[in-house]
Amino acid sequence: MKAIAIDDEPIALDIIRSHASKVPFLDLKATFTDAFKALDYLQKEPVDLIFLDIKMPDISGIDFFNSLTKKPLVVFTTAYSEHAVTSFELDAVDYLLKPFSLARFIKGCNKAFELYNFRNTGEESDHIFLKTGFEQVKVLFEEILYIEASGNYVTFVLKDKNVLSRSTFNEAAALLPPQKFIRVHRSYMIAASKVDKVERHQVTLGEIKIPVSEIYSQNLSALWNRN
Repeated sequence: MKAIAIDDEPIALDIIRSHASKVPFLDLKATFTDAFKALDYLQKEPVDLIFLDIKMPDISGIDFFNSLTKKPLVVFTTAYSEHAVTSFELDAVDYLLKPFSLARFIKGCNKAFELYNFRNTGEESDHIFLKTGFEQVKVLFEEILYIEASGNYVTFVLKDKNVLSRSTFNEAAALLPPQKFIRVHRSYMIAASKVDKVERHQVTLGEIKIPVSEIYSQNLSALWNRN
């Protein structure tokens, strides 16, 4: 995984170089104290991941990242915690608060590497990553019973827990393979393999009853054809 680091403090870059040298799947190609030199580099060289400081003198890391047309994965690094929410609204992989340990750095790299593989593999995946607050959570398709829209959030109801993710219902539904999940209501999508009973206005998953709206009732015929 090709990476660069941008930070106006040379000592901070020294730490990232030292940590990166211990991560076998990470290839730190270059480091920059000048964000505009980094921008020039990005226009010429492909990069998978950026370690990006937020508070820099000429341009903030957030503004820098927003300026990129093609956005790599990003891990924000900063000595200040007040930008955490904004950074995760930009789908940052992680947010490292300085001074961060090698263990914490490796954790962020592992998350980036999993997302990198998820984006680039040509094979059918068995999981997705969901943004929940300040974390990216791995969820196996097999564990999902159904998803439910609730305002600006979507709840992924699993076998043993619920995962609340900030997204629209359509965005969440697009993450799920259509051969495994069926939309039965404007607010519900169910796992086809988990359905125990189909009725006119509802389906049953174990002890859970999910409403079926008229507009999506035709999708149930597809469920019958799968069984």
